[in-house]
Amino acid sequence: MTRRLFAVERYDDSGRGSAWQPPLPVAAAVHLIAAMQLPADEVVLALVEGPDADVVAAAMAEVGWPADRINPAVWLHPWGEQK
Repeated sequence: MTRRLFAVERYDDSGRGSAWQPPLPVAAAVHLIAAMQLPADEVVLALVEGPDADVVAAAMAEVGWPADRINPAVWLHPWGEQK
């Protein structure tokens, strides 16, 4: 199975601030790599790995984290790699 990266965008006006932690997708085919909240913009962004956008959307919805947008993503600079 080919795994691809997707950027998941969710608008979040809950006011929970940086203490909020998103639940992890539970589908075996989907892996949450990173998530960040931009409180000033009321948005949460996640980098997710999965086979396709439909499977990613279903996994995110399953844990109560519906996505407003899902787009293919390209990882530009791996964590910890220094050049």
